[in-house]
Amino acid sequence: MLMIQAVSTLVIGLALLASPGCTLRGTTNEITDTTDNITVSTSGRTWFDEDGLVKPDHKIIAFTSLNRANLEQDVARGHGEYLSSLESLLGMDAEAESRFGAHAQQGFESLLSADAASRVRQFRDWGK
Repeated sequence: MLMIQAVSTLVIGLALLASPGCTLRGTTNEITDTTDNITVSTSGRTWFDEDGLVKPDHKIIAFTSLNRANLEQDVARGHGEYLSSLESLLGMDAEAESRFGAHAQQGFESLLSADAASRVRQFRDWGK
């Protein structure tokens, strides 16, 4: 009786594996497609120039993303070391720096709801 049960289980298992609905192809395709999408969208080539240095636009995005909490505090005050560092990254002259803190402080609410790219655009606009 045990032998018949074991054989029937084996036959059912083999039948399921042989059926077209039980293959690894779909799973493999999904894994490789996702991996391809990740490597394309986060490629280091977009962040670095041919000399291996971070491109200026990406320096600003990285700085604002990594220092968001400290930068938000400085923006709320209208001055501070993180805001000064951002002014340097944006390449502002002394005249633009004097206006930047006030513009940033006035636009603080819109800055909180913005994504990284929008924040960079706002900072650039405030420096003009």
